[in-house]
Amino acid sequence: MNKLIFIPFLTLSPFFFATGQSYPETYKFTEDIRKDMERDTTAWKYQVGATNYAFAGDYLNALKAWDEGFKPRNYIPTSQDSVTLQNAVFKHATDYIVERSVNEQIIIINEAHHNPKHRAFTRSLLEGLYTNGYRYLGLEALTDSIINERGYAVSESGYYTGEPEFGNLIYEAKKLGFTIFGYEAAPGKNGKEREIEQATNIRQFMETNREGKMLIHCGFDHVYEKEVSSWGKAMAGRLKEYTGIDPLTIDQVKFTERSKPEFSHYFLSAAHHKNPFIMTNPEATVFNGFGTSNQTDLVVLHPVTTYRNGWPDWSTTGRKEYWLPQRKRKKYPGTVQVLVYRPREYENMGIPVTITELQPGINKPLYLQCNHYTVIIRNKEYVVIDRFSVVVK
Repeated sequence: MNKLIFIPFLTLSPFFFATGQSYPETYKFTEDIRKDMERDTTAWKYQVGATNYAFAGDYLNALKAWDEGFKPRNYIPTSQDSVTLQNAVFKHATDYIVERSVNEQIIIINEAHHNPKHRAFTRSLLEGLYTNGYRYLGLEALTDSIINERGYAVSESGYYTGEPEFGNLIYEAKKLGFTIFGYEAAPGKNGKEREIEQATNIRQFMETNREGKMLIHCGFDHVYEKEVSSWGKAMAGRLKEYTGIDPLTIDQVKFTERSKPEFSHYFLSAAHHKNPFIMTNPEATVFNGFGTSNQTDLVVLHPVTTYRNGWPDWSTTGRKEYWLPQRKRKKYPGTVQVLVYRPREYENMGIPVTITELQPGINKPLYLQCNHYTVIIRNKEYVVIDRFSVVVK
């Protein structure tokens, strides 16, 4: 079995050009990411490659790179799968969680760090949770002490927070009125020590911030409530112990999609759902997995992604098409990178709303919410060759 190697912190190295900011080490062309992976000899090169593809807006290649490290096989449904699906009652995941949140005090939801879809789903919960009294958003990935004053993430806010959907999650939370805080352990702490310090940091924040309920967004197994190998209890289990509050724990990772539908769990395609869903049995018991069914309260199942004009379907929800003017496209030499920013965020080292590559002869729209934007065009040398403003109505 391949072993997953986590990198708790990676350092950003911003690079500046005369026309403004640019981050070649962070937002790379896909060809450069592929070459980096070919040269890399470390055990975690596929994790790094998958993350870099996610940052570059290339969701499918992020999944492919991750799978290269684990060599998945075609999933063969079991009799247990068939019986579970046959007896399942399906519920819209966002609606179910928001409704259930009324009677909860702490919600903890996880992500796979290479999968922006998980961040987009957490973002979809924010408005409903805020209505139900949630006022605090804890982020494992955040290391920014002035995020609440600024109102959006910047390049120095953290590592994973530099990914566009993570930036959008933070922006939406601040727009709604959430207070955001980081709770990561001190650098160098791993395993049991890290889980203890994460939970302690959250508990200490709760002691001085009592004006609402908590949403915690963490990575991978930190959402588990029971023993986890050498960790002992994971962060969620320790927070339950330290506060006496039983959190609602939600796992997005266990059944997350792979790079090909045949690699993904049977449930994702066989359920024929277009939106994220949860399953219950006829007695209303929520499905929370098989082998580790006591680790979280429920699992969210995301349907296999379909693509719209080259974009993952989930990344276009609630957004309008914007096509770059042909008069501009004709001027660009070869493949270019398009980075889109909200007003004033580009100048202040903010996080792009979206990123994509445009290749010669291939027309591809952007999908944006109604707003004003700054569009940055870079060539393969990471030099800014065009900058202009657009309004999406």
